[in-house]
Amino acid sequence: MTDAAGTGGATGRGSSRPIGAVDTIWLNMDRPNNLMIIDSVMLFDEQVDWERLARVLRCRLVERFRVFRQRPVEPSLPLGQPRWEDDPDFDIERHLHRVRLPDPGDAAALQRYLEQQVSRPFDRRHPLWEYHLIDGYGAGAAVMARFHHALADGAALMEVLLSTTDATPDGDLAPLRAGRRATAADGSSGDPVDGRDPAVRDGRPLAAPDESLDGLAGLICTAARIANTAAASATAAAAAAASVASTALHVLEGLPRLAVHPSPLIDALTLTQQTGQVAGKLLTTSNPPSPLTGVPVPAKRVIWSTPRPLDDVKRAGRPAGATVNDVLLSALAAAIARYVSDRGGEPADLITMVPVNLRRPGEPLPPDLGNRFALVLLELPSGDHPPLERLALAKQRMDQIKQSPEAVLTFGLIQAIGRTNQEVERVLVDFFSNKAFGVTTNVIGPGGPRWMAGTPLVGVLGWVPGSGNQSLGISILTYNQTLRVGFKADVAVVPDPEKLVQAFDEALDDLLDLTGQGHLTRRHRAPRTATPR
Repeated sequence: MTDAAGTGGATGRGSSRPIGAVDTIWLNMDRPNNLMIIDSVMLFDEQVDWERLARVLRCRLVERFRVFRQRPVEPSLPLGQPRWEDDPDFDIERHLHRVRLPDPGDAAALQRYLEQQVSRPFDRRHPLWEYHLIDGYGAGAAVMARFHHALADGAALMEVLLSTTDATPDGDLAPLRAGRRATAADGSSGDPVDGRDPAVRDGRPLAAPDESLDGLAGLICTAARIANTAAASATAAAAAAASVASTALHVLEGLPRLAVHPSPLIDALTLTQQTGQVAGKLLTTSNPPSPLTGVPVPAKRVIWSTPRPLDDVKRAGRPAGATVNDVLLSALAAAIARYVSDRGGEPADLITMVPVNLRRPGEPLPPDLGNRFALVLLELPSGDHPPLERLALAKQRMDQIKQSPEAVLTFGLIQAIGRTNQEVERVLVDFFSNKAFGVTTNVIGPGGPRWMAGTPLVGVLGWVPGSGNQSLGISILTYNQTLRVGFKADVAVVPDPEKLVQAFDEALDDLLDLTGQGHLTRRHRAPRTATPR
């Protein structure tokens, strides 16, 4: 596989550059019990050509985005900024691994292998990514990809992941053309890097990330000077965060306008009021004790739900005017309520963090990637609610977030925290991350079939990392009109995630039955004992 280790075209663009404030946060957020690594796996019914795969990764990753050739370097001065620099010993073979599953090569064997990998940290002497070709998964194979969050946000990395696939079986054999846009079989944009489908993306920007946002973030950073003197305690963290939020409030009062979906403008007075509400939410919201509360350990479980036809879930939401995301969040809330009850807890509305993509729809990814998203707090209706009331609450709370400046405010807050020192950064990150049991993501993949190194892609799964004491991450991902949900659970806090996944599948079945879609979904579903594909 020596042809895969070439130098590529990225090395001539500079050997060192600063790591941005937001990317620095994710770089420093690594803990032994919660790594900042985004894991995913692509499933195939046929074997994948190893040499051809290596050529695709060299061309589509290493030669296209220089961060895949660069390693992080700590600053030499106490208040200095970390940098990306070219790895002088870069060898793509160090980042590519090939293994074979033991017999019988089923979903359980794949799950065991994935769980062995997700708790393994990267060697920071080299670029923070790797791929695993896993042979022997049934008659086919699986490809696991691992990216550190410091490289980019999850939505961007999923686009990078899917950019290594093609709309035709021989697409990777054609010469790579800059700006090429493939077309999938269903007519949608086939290359997720160059084209997006904003019509089906729930996580569209709440506000355009233009000069106003950058100026806001810069002014918010003045409040971070107060955080630099904060002691390592929740009280001090709250005071520092309050100062940041107060500064943001005054800045937002002076903004002439802010583009928010679906309204083109928000009245300045309303915006000021909303910003105060967001600041209060960030400072005072917290989760009650529950079976999802505890101190994580390094070991994690990864598991996934039954695949679902996307159209069935869409139809289930139509009577209530709910999106796919609303339906799935409602089913997730019901599953958590049941899991909490089964573990002896009292079901209550619990908070998860939801990422919001702040890139403009259709905007190509920059060559240096980076993180351009915000995390907002969502109170799941996981208390004692009837199913349709639960769905209505999920929709109402998501709609409130979409119409709020919360994403813009928290993005500025993240930038401000990223410009403090590591000690203060850790205190503030823990203060905010411990308000939620974990992170819940929703990524929309290509609507039509894709091929990787000439092999048809059957399905895609992802697992989101957690921070602080977060114990449960949920990743909703759709590909080729099929929906899958990945669960990543801490073995000490959530030792039996199979029960949670089963409760999710059953809650979604119940919701589909109530909306008249259950017969359609069950007709397409594989039995629970079948290998998830």
